[in-house]
Amino acid sequence: MSRAINTSKVNNIKSNYKKNRRLSRCPALEKCPQKRGVVIRARIMKPKKPNSAQRKIAKVCVISTRREINCYIPGVSHNLREFSQVFIRGGRVKDLPGIQYHLVKGRLDFSWREDFDRMHKFTKYGIPKSRSDF
Repeated sequence: MSRAINTSKVNNIKSNYKKNRRLSRCPALEKCPQKRGVVIRARIMKPKKPNSAQRKIAKVCVISTRREINCYIPGVSHNLREFSQVFIRGGRVKDLPGIQYHLVKGRLDFSWREDFDRMHKFTKYGIPKSRSDF
């Protein structure tokens, strides 16, 4: 006994299912690679349990969306103050809960200069490799 399946009914049921859309890891960027923001406050945060340090973070207002987000400040030192213009990119910090964004060094008001002469990882921290720029 073979029963004929009404395909139109099956297709109608399938189309009414909710699609499993993947949530964005960086919702404040709105599918853009980078966005511009203004620093509201720069402060220090301590990492999760096995690690011990003082990580620098900044509370930033994204200009286009008026959203306030916490961003990690990479490198050894920084020159950020209130109302500094910064460039935001995605990328979380594993031992800081709630930090899903990084600031881009060497763009707008965020200087690439550090307190010491870096010998390695120039591109990671946005430092020009040619010594004429120093």
